[in-house]
Amino acid sequence: MKRVDVAIVGGGPAGTSAARAATEQGADALLVEKGVPRADREELGPDSTDAAGMLDYWVDIMDIPFEEIPDHVVLRELDRTEFLGPNEDCVMEDTGIESSYDGFGFTFDRPRMDDWLRDRAERAGAEYRVGVGVTDVETDLTGSPTHTLQLSDGEEIEADYLVLADGPQRQVTMRVLDRLSPDDRKVSDVMAPNTANHIAYQEYREFPEELFDDSSLKFWWGVMPGETAYPWVFPNDGTVARVGLTMPIGMTLDDVDDPESYDLLRPEDDALPRPAEYIERLLEREYGDEYDPSDFPLVEDRGKSGGTETYPISSTRPVDSPTAANVAVVGGAMGTTSAFHEGGYHVAVRTGAIAGELAGKGRLDAYNDRWKEAIGDEITRNVTFADIVADYGPDDWDRTFSMASDLLADEGEGGLLKYKLSSGLTGAKLVTKYKTVKRKYRKGKYVQFREDEYEF
Repeated sequence: MKRVDVAIVGGGPAGTSAARAATEQGADALLVEKGVPRADREELGPDSTDAAGMLDYWVDIMDIPFEEIPDHVVLRELDRTEFLGPNEDCVMEDTGIESSYDGFGFTFDRPRMDDWLRDRAERAGAEYRVGVGVTDVETDLTGSPTHTLQLSDGEEIEADYLVLADGPQRQVTMRVLDRLSPDDRKVSDVMAPNTANHIAYQEYREFPEELFDDSSLKFWWGVMPGETAYPWVFPNDGTVARVGLTMPIGMTLDDVDDPESYDLLRPEDDALPRPAEYIERLLEREYGDEYDPSDFPLVEDRGKSGGTETYPISSTRPVDSPTAANVAVVGGAMGTTSAFHEGGYHVAVRTGAIAGELAGKGRLDAYNDRWKEAIGDEITRNVTFADIVADYGPDDWDRTFSMASDLLADEGEGGLLKYKLSSGLTGAKLVTKYKTVKRKYRKGKYVQFREDEYEF
């Protein structure tokens, strides 16, 4: 049986960051990634599907200087984000948060970024094993905790420390954590993918040159139903943009109040549109006076398959790790990524690096405190905003965009995400709502399964 100091399940940004950090501490680290095929990648790799944008201060959360990211990874540097409601629009030109990166943000090629992080881990000395999955993990707590990974090819791997980085699907994570949970409350009760995730879909579309905006992210809120459901356009290379959307899993038309109020629904709909149909309707809504959807052809040699990608996004709050069992959960597997802000590559990288460093040092007991110190403010912002808008309809989004300037320019909130609006009503009520909701998540109360709840 092969034995290592640190075993990592999952080869995305969190897993590769953990592998690199553990190896840099002198540990023997093995990463296991089952691998998925992609039309735009020559070899198997992680399920690298995300709209892939990075804001300025996210670079510092990720803790990788922008200058170190290879040129072939970065697609476009950005100067703003546009938030487009049914009738009210707002433009963010400055996040208001101090950052080492002097631009507004950038889009990047997610598979290339993942491959670069893998290269960094392997150059540091970590073993990245792809094409084989982890079917189960047996944890022995009779002495110093050890973990035996059962691989799909029949091999067994024994490790002192286990880092779970299997993304929002959490197939291995939930089995491991449920066995360390009390009988009457399991981690899977709050983290099951069919209830804790959103589904996302995107297409690579060639835009007419006169319409292509190479320096802005665009998000539409209140035009399709569902909690934190929204379409987007992200500029890629050339005049190619990723046009996509995110929506709750399992939602039906019967779940929608006032379907006639949503611009992307039609009176003749007897079911919610398929994601591809939503995109067609978005293009018609925005450009239909002068263009047809055929003027935005699908770029079939991009993406996971035929110019399209479908993937899960975590839409829940994080859980602590049972560090006394020598287990750390990182990235989407622990619930740090968010459908509200389209993923969370930056927090995945950072939590993975923290877990790998501490596991490599044999000091994993500090992990839950360290990740909260590093990304706690970001998590608090995300869950607060997601809580506020959970039940929003189209009129609520218009009203919020009208009031957002006062809220997001509030110096008391660190100048978070300063907006410039075409219309400006007082944001006092929204400020009060934000501060009230935020207060209930202070001191780490955004965690929905605490370390002291595990039993083993």
